[in-house]
Amino acid sequence: MGLTSVRGSVIGPKERSIECTLADGTTVQRQVGECLISLPHGKGHTPVLLGEPGDTALLGSVTLEILGLILHPFTRKLQPMRMMLA
Repeated sequence: MGLTSVRGSVIGPKERSIECTLADGTTVQRQVGECLISLPHGKGHTPVLLGEPGDTALLGSVTLEILGLILHPFTRKLQPMRMMLA
């Protein structure tokens, strides 16, 4: 499954923004919201940075953890995370 098939709906208020540093060192402001994301592996609420035209979409580690998923580094496919209780 490719990340381009991810769909969600922003449901939370955009009451705050944060400053992000890009790979080239420049900084940008982005609004923060909350989204209900649904994948074949499950669905859940996750915080999102609301991009602007030209921004690249990214499925981040917080969202993957909320859904109990990891990205396999070699196959670049999503797979269930091995959950451990401590």
